[in-house]
Amino acid sequence: MTHIVLLSTGGTIASRYSAEQGSVVSSVAGDELVSLLGPLAPDIPVKTEEFSNVGSYRIDLPMAFGLARRINALLADPEVAGVVVTHGTDTMEESAYLADLVLETDKPVVFTGAQMDADQPDSDGPRNLADAIRVAASPETQGLGAMIVFGQEIHAARDATKTHASRLGTFASAEHGKLGEIDVGRVRLHRRTIRLGPIKAETIEPRVELIKLVMGSDAVFVTAALENGARGLVLEGFGRGNATPAVTEAAVEAIRSGIPVAVTSRSPQGRVEPVYGAGGGSDLAAAGAVFCGDLSGIKARILLALLLGSGADPSIVRQRMELHAN
Repeated sequence: MTHIVLLSTGGTIASRYSAEQGSVVSSVAGDELVSLLGPLAPDIPVKTEEFSNVGSYRIDLPMAFGLARRINALLADPEVAGVVVTHGTDTMEESAYLADLVLETDKPVVFTGAQMDADQPDSDGPRNLADAIRVAASPETQGLGAMIVFGQEIHAARDATKTHASRLGTFASAEHGKLGEIDVGRVRLHRRTIRLGPIKAETIEPRVELIKLVMGSDAVFVTAALENGARGLVLEGFGRGNATPAVTEAAVEAIRSGIPVAVTSRSPQGRVEPVYGAGGGSDLAAAGAVFCGDLSGIKARILLALLLGSGADPSIVRQRMELHAN
């Protein structure tokens, strides 16, 4: 029988207060998450599998890559119509984007979670999960790739970001807007994404560092990253992708030594473009840095880490970075 697979990883949706630890910890398995839906449960067959049971702040790149590969394996089964992943909100956007980049099918993948733990009588987890199951089972979401469903909204994994540390409606898609919403149990789409082919990789390169620039930044973080074995750098620069002269100089030296450098903006909206000179973005671009359009710093890191793990030569890495960023 055709069904949805709930792949649980932990997070707030799966968390309860532990008197022993004196804090909220992830402990609820996928079967129980489904049982907690009660009258919210959609009339859709669901099977469960536990991938992990941890707070998402403990998930690293290799673990997220393993999750993405497991999603692909599950979706290869013709009886599986889609996969729902319950995940902590702290790093959900990273895991979802990584899954989107390697997804080898048009079947939908839906990430969801909660801001209020399972002990709370008004937890947002059950409704988010019920909505995610509906989206994963909807024929309309075929070809949309990995999505985040949260607070009755549907967001593309590439665009979604966590905007508030604790409020329920935390995910937003900045300039591009949400894909759609769930209204009275119905999936309503407003737009569709332009998807590219999957990136084929057998591993991921975790040694890619993201460096956020601030007024007066010197080269200390770039130097430290390189001295500690970084294989790639992402600069979250000023405005259109500018850096201080010291950081630009260090980044140019990194590029000359064969370390790829990607440039994003610390501004929450807008695109990077190599416009300014005198140590700014145009000098980075002239040296070979890749400007990542409106892709966020944390998403550019995921993309670069995956491309480096694929073993692609530098020209292909650059080409795919530019393709996915634009």
